[in-house]
Parts: sequence; structure tokens; C-alpha cells
Amino acid sequence: MSSTANYGSGSAYGGARGEGFVVFAACMLGLAGIWNVIDGLLALGSSHVYGPNRTYVFSDLRTWGWILLVVGILQTVAAFSLMSGSEIARWFGVAVAGVNAIAQLGFMATYPWWAIAMLTCDILIIYGLVAYGGAQLLERGRAR
Repeated sequence: MSSTANYGSGSAYGGARGEGFVVFAACMLGLAGIWNVIDGLLALGSSHVYGPNRTYVFSDLRTWGWILLVVGILQTVAAFSLMSGSEIARWFGVAVAGVNAIAQLGFMATYPWWAIAMLTCDILIIYGLVAYGGAQLLERGRAR
């Protein structure tokens, strides 16, 4: 191997180009889903994690808890289904990340830094799945 190897190409690692970004997107989607499930359960239990005098866009704390719980479960399912490499799983992951991005925008008034961090993760997930995802990617990676 020469010292001028192209480390940006997929052939240097034996996989298809962008395969790592799809795995990253699936892992981030799973982590965001688990975190949203935990946040949703904390909100449903009226935990002291959430301040008493906060303003919520969606009704009250219990409504926000149910929204986070459902979105978190959908994100976790999408993360596991992404490993199958199907186009349906890819677009389901994009849709779920988009729904979570919108939900985090609704959470911006209460916890702005957390909402910005989660929104950034959602944007990276959507980019990874749109730019590099799909069945063709995984098939190209297996063919090598």
C-alpha cells in the first residue's frame, strides 16, 4: 500500500462509499429514540427534571411526554429497520427524523440548547440517509 492512499474512498476500507455515514445515521437515530423514550417517560411521570414554570407549545407536560414517547419508539424502530437496507426503511428513517426535528422546534422555548443539539442530530441523520442511504449502498458493500 502506498503512502498516497485515498482514505476518502470506500474502496480503501473494503466497503461502499458512505456506508459508514448510514451506520452513523442509524446509530444516532437509535440513540435519539432511546433518549426521547426516556424523556417521554420522565415527562409522563411529572419528574423534577422539567421545571415547574415552563411554557410548552403542545398543551402541557403530559401531552409533551406522550409526543416524545411515540416519536422515540418510532425512531428506535426506524434505527433497527435501517440495517435491512430497504428503501422503505430509509425513507421511514428520514420521516421520523423530520418529525423529531419539528417536535424539537416545539421544545425550543423550554430548553433551547437541548433542542438545538437534537435538531442538529436530526439534520445529520436526514443528510446521511438521503445522500448515502438505500439498498443499493448495502448491496454494493456486500458485493466487494
